[in-house]
Amino acid sequence: MMTAQTNIQSKVKSALRTLDILELVVAYRTGISAVEISAALSIPESSLSYLLSTLTDRAYLNREGRLYFAGARLDRLREPAEGQSLADRAAPLVKAICGQLNETTSLFMLTGWEAEAVITETSSQNLRYSIDVGTRTPLHCISAGKALLAAMPPDQLESYFTESERLSYTPNTRCDRRDIEEELARVRSGGFARTRDEYSRGISAIGMAVPSDSAVTYAISVAVPTSRYDDEVEGKIIEILRKTTTLLKN
Repeated sequence: MMTAQTNIQSKVKSALRTLDILELVVAYRTGISAVEISAALSIPESSLSYLLSTLTDRAYLNREGRLYFAGARLDRLREPAEGQSLADRAAPLVKAICGQLNETTSLFMLTGWEAEAVITETSSQNLRYSIDVGTRTPLHCISAGKALLAAMPPDQLESYFTESERLSYTPNTRCDRRDIEEELARVRSGGFARTRDEYSRGISAIGMAVPSDSAVTYAISVAVPTSRYDDEVEGKIIEILRKTTTLLKN
């Protein structure tokens, strides 16, 4: 029977092996095979196969035939933050938020008058919200969309109201310009947007725009089944999103 201490030791051993593999492959610029890695590091091939597969799937290694090379993800780790896109920098943070809250977390990008999901991590709970990358949603009825609207300069917001078609998806959807403008004022004041059963029945969400010195084009949201949503959950989400959006700006 595995004890807690044994489990920790096993994880540490696996982590050390992973680092050893990365260091070895980086040193062999012309590529190295699994058999050679196994021999060099004294890792059983059965264990090595899983580690190599995971590292390849995560793009830390690149496989060409029998040989392994350093993958693009390793180069990205060395790349200065200003050389990465915001989506690249946000990906591990979105994953971390979902891990902390176990609620579906997504990064949205302003695309026309819609919010496009560019990164999403889905909750593992049985009752959960799910959205596919690439899905576009009207701005007026999701939290990320409202956060993006609230960050728009007046002329862009005026164009939005003039050009957009604001459909109703549930009895809670706000479509009237005056109602939306009043809500956007609250978003600017509080620093976050909130929705409750406005696009999907039974789903509430908190969204926050990612600050930018130029135009704001990204927002992060956490979506929670309304039955699980309360003040405590909201408070945790707001706290984590504030820290995350600040990190992304810097």
